[in-house]
Amino acid sequence: MTVLQNVEAGLEALGVPDKESRRRALSAIDLIGLDGFESAYPRELSGGMRQRVGFARALVVEPTILLLDEPFSALDVLTAETIRTDLLDLWIERRLPTKSMLLVTHNIEEAVFMCDRILIFSSNPGRVVGEIEVTFPHPRDRLDANFRQMGDDIYAKMTARPTLGAAGQLARLQLGSRRPPVSTNVMAGPIETVATPPYNGKADLPEIARTLQLEIDDLFPVAEVLHYLGFAEIKEGDILLSAAARNFADLDTQTRKEVFARHLLASVPLAQHIRHVLDERPGHRAPRIRFEQELEDYLSDAAAEETLDAVVDWGRYAEVFAYDDQAEMFSLEDPKG
Repeated sequence: MTVLQNVEAGLEALGVPDKESRRRALSAIDLIGLDGFESAYPRELSGGMRQRVGFARALVVEPTILLLDEPFSALDVLTAETIRTDLLDLWIERRLPTKSMLLVTHNIEEAVFMCDRILIFSSNPGRVVGEIEVTFPHPRDRLDANFRQMGDDIYAKMTARPTLGAAGQLARLQLGSRRPPVSTNVMAGPIETVATPPYNGKADLPEIARTLQLEIDDLFPVAEVLHYLGFAEIKEGDILLSAAARNFADLDTQTRKEVFARHLLASVPLAQHIRHVLDERPGHRAPRIRFEQELEDYLSDAAAEETLDAVVDWGRYAEVFAYDDQAEMFSLEDPKG
């Protein structure tokens, strides 16, 4: 369908007469900045323009509340900023036919930039763990000290969510704990960044997120794994590297593997368990299914598979054990033969 037909679809479903439907659709297209593209097909439009069609299609039915589920996440940075600002301008000028907007986002800066009220959710299970009222007037300045402080405060609340213990520390991993699927390559980035000036071992999570261009869903799993492995401490929105991590940043590749292996076996019970089983068996081999079934006593099938994959990745990197993906078999064999 064309842009115009796409925008009219919702009105057709509501039984709006053709003449009124056409008038409202053209008005919504003009409002969202797509005037002149009414006869264009989606394949002719950029990603940003297609997203504008989505906004027009939603607004044309004049909803009381507009539900936005990460509407800018699939766009490049510049396009997302343009559409975000245009939408805010329409809202501030009261040109939108809606009373409220509910935005789901994993971008803390975006939440502070756009929203008047922010709810922070925990995971597994999801529940509200914090509420913040944003009183800054629009348009908001990202470089303003109060703006940046609010972002820091939200990061602090996020790192103090229920996955942390009473003292604000992450609990130790258990055999059946779910492990975030964070690769060793991704772990090295924050260690190397925080270990060097101007941070020298301690940095605000928001600042590191901006430096590494990581979203919150990408940053927190990395920070948590570094904590579990004894490479970092997460406290009040800051990441503090341990002495081992600061040393790790200066090591060559092989020595890094040796250090990582010690931390892996000391901190991750599943890695310890796999290595112990392999050490005890005469042939030093064990099938994947054995460990997967053990994990399924604690986790869902999907979570068990994801967790085992994460430990396979870490164990291979550290040369703690070998794994044959085709045979789905762990062993102590030297992969180099």
